[in-house]
Amino acid sequence: MTKIYPNASSSSEGKISGDDPVVLTVWKKSLLLNCEGFTVFDPRGNLRLSLGDTWLIFDGETTEDPGFTVRKNVSLLNSRCLAYVFQKKSLPLYQIEGSYSRRCCAVYDEKRRRVAEIRQKEAAVTGVAFGKDVFRLEVQPGFDTEVAMGMVILLDQMYASGRFI
Repeated sequence: MTKIYPNASSSSEGKISGDDPVVLTVWKKSLLLNCEGFTVFDPRGNLRLSLGDTWLIFDGETTEDPGFTVRKNVSLLNSRCLAYVFQKKSLPLYQIEGSYSRRCCAVYDEKRRRVAEIRQKEAAVTGVAFGKDVFRLEVQPGFDTEVAMGMVILLDQMYASGRFI
């Protein structure tokens, strides 16, 4: 198979310093199954993953200073995690786990407390599920319902039409 990353010799023998530009090879193809995005190789041929599956949540119609950044989880090690939600810090503020396609997932805060949950809606009398288009969003006291609904919209964008989990 042909190499698709730069030769180490073309970049000062593979050394990366702060004064020299860094040449990355970007391949618009994900190496993970069922994922859209990019595969990136550094000048030494080391693989970097940057899948571009990141969304910003803004307050209302403003486009300045996003309140949250949501990153789709692409790790094969933690398959229950759908996405991580950040708010101006390096560690996730929330983690979304479960299966959105089955409408069975929950949002957990950094202390692993469930703050919101998506479940299938069932008819009260018969117990028959309404289907995927009608579901329950249960938001715990103290968690913003607008933020919870924003996460639902993002999950639908990330996992539309049951393409993934």
